[in-house]
Amino acid sequence: MANSEDLPLAVTMGDPAGCGPQITLRAWKTLSAESGVTPFYVTGDPAIFGNAAAVIDHPADAARLFADKLPVLPLGTDLPRFSAGTPDSGLAAGIVESIDRAMADTFAGHAGGVVTNPISKSVLYSAGFRHPGHTEYLAELCEAHTGQPSPPVMMLVGGGLRVALATIHVPLMRVLDHLTSTSLELVIRITAQAMQRDFGIGMPRIGLTGLNPHAGESGTIGLEERDIINPVADRLRADGIDVSNARPADTIFAETLDGRFDAVIAMTHDQGLIPVKTLDIWGGVNTTLGLPIIRTSPDHGTAYDAAAANTARPDSLIAAIRLASEMAAQRARHDG
Repeated sequence: MANSEDLPLAVTMGDPAGCGPQITLRAWKTLSAESGVTPFYVTGDPAIFGNAAAVIDHPADAARLFADKLPVLPLGTDLPRFSAGTPDSGLAAGIVESIDRAMADTFAGHAGGVVTNPISKSVLYSAGFRHPGHTEYLAELCEAHTGQPSPPVMMLVGGGLRVALATIHVPLMRVLDHLTSTSLELVIRITAQAMQRDFGIGMPRIGLTGLNPHAGESGTIGLEERDIINPVADRLRADGIDVSNARPADTIFAETLDGRFDAVIAMTHDQGLIPVKTLDIWGGVNTTLGLPIIRTSPDHGTAYDAAAANTARPDSLIAAIRLASEMAAQRARHDG
């Protein structure tokens, strides 16, 4: 089996009615003109890419064609007619097959990682999809393949920051149902391991945000830092992980940009995403830590309006492809 750094990346087509086809074609036009770029191929319908597409039979064909054509590995599912910008549950089967094929190629050692284009959960739900979301579905596929749990951790990369999330799509009033000592410890351990294996940082310095203003200010504005966050950090430092106690969320990102931390773990979704998107609204990348394969994704949704207007920007997908390539090469060196 070839090293993952020598393999093409598998890019899913995402929702064909969304921005996926446009940003994929535009990303290919940009990256195929650059030297030293890891080739990629799309698992999808070649027809949605027009004359730019080259049908391939195997991921190994991607490198040979990539400079001149966008390699596309066709699906077994025929897509119905659709209109850009109009959600259509009839596309659901093809969307899921595209994900399944990209993951299967990566499990088989034919692709170095998976870059997923945006999907709409509501479209999939209307067709009977019953998984909580895109990331959870990928984690279930990983667990089915390896027989081992693959708890996913969301990390956003952009604007000079790497920010993992202790809780994700949780209403604020329910955060404490999900922010437990056990869950936080798992997120920190997965993040520390990924920083070493996928980002090449031998002794990563991880900063934790507080949940409350001023990180609880010694218990006067909340007790979660004292009772949950800091005790976990104490235990992990005893295990050799360089992790801070809870720090005020309004200053920790500036500290990170100044070089104090290699990654930050934010306690809530918006606490972590606001700084990344403020610093890099177009080029942020969502990567999933804790999986046995590399997975990155643009940090935006299906953008149906932009798809209808043919104005979707490829910046985030380009960044996601580049990051997946870098992570695959680093993982190959680490595991080598």
